[in-house]
Amino acid sequence: MNKKVHRIVLPLLISTFTAVAFTSCNQQQNSSSTLNASAASAETPKEKPAAESAKTAAPETDPKTIPADKIADAPTIIARKQVPILCYHQIRDWRPKDSENARSYIMPIQVFKDQIKMLADSGYHSISPDQLYAYLTTGAALPEKPVLITFDDGDEEQHTLAAPELEKHGFKGAFFIMTASIGRRGYQHYMDKQQIKDLADRGHTIGCHTWDHHNVKKYTAADWVTQIEQPTKKLEEITGKPVRHFAYPFGLWNHEATVELKKRGYLGAYQLAEKKRDEENPLLSIRRIIASGYWSPKTLSNNIKNSFR
Repeated sequence: MNKKVHRIVLPLLISTFTAVAFTSCNQQQNSSSTLNASAASAETPKEKPAAESAKTAAPETDPKTIPADKIADAPTIIARKQVPILCYHQIRDWRPKDSENARSYIMPIQVFKDQIKMLADSGYHSISPDQLYAYLTTGAALPEKPVLITFDDGDEEQHTLAAPELEKHGFKGAFFIMTASIGRRGYQHYMDKQQIKDLADRGHTIGCHTWDHHNVKKYTAADWVTQIEQPTKKLEEITGKPVRHFAYPFGLWNHEATVELKKRGYLGAYQLAEKKRDEENPLLSIRRIIASGYWSPKTLSNNIKNSFR
């Protein structure tokens, strides 16, 4: 894309992607969320003091130190018990112009705090994508009641509100950044380079969420450079750390995408509520559920139990 076209098209792309993302992501999530929410029982999660729940997790294994001959085959990986993985987007109070659909993806601040407190009080321990990789590939031990807490897009409040709330309970998160929006200010603010680096320096994981949120199922050869290779390099330059994990825009993926990501050295890639995983590359089609802004802590607890067995 030449520079002149880039200056014209980029603002349009960025200004429209959020609404499209809400709609398309919701199509992937609605059936699962409705079923699980209706199945929520009246049982309130057993609470524990927050300090007790924030136990020290098992030490992480650097994925690059795992010998190739020790990595399990695809059927073994698929057979392992699934770890609950949550996906958050915007952490802010609802605005009058937010649609009913958008509010599923916009997490009011107190609702978010209540959900994270429930996880801590219920004895959950956060893990990193690298820990999940080591568990799936080698059977490495995980802490009791593991959960992976992820965030898509790179919204600024993920740094200013979400990360401190996680840390208050001894949790860490994984933040998947869309690089086209780094430092963007407007109706929705996005993290700048320093904020992204700060998260990495504090022990959170930084992953890639493409350049501008295009559906990977429609990529051309050139798109894999623009949407994956260049954003990966940029995030590695910002953080000074390798970027090994990826989140699919809209949660959409196909087998060809898993092959292309594997070629580029990605260890894990995350979809949304689809129950199937790629039979050849299950590590590149890991399941998550979107934590809804409508969910009480009890509803979230039941969705975790019903979605990951």
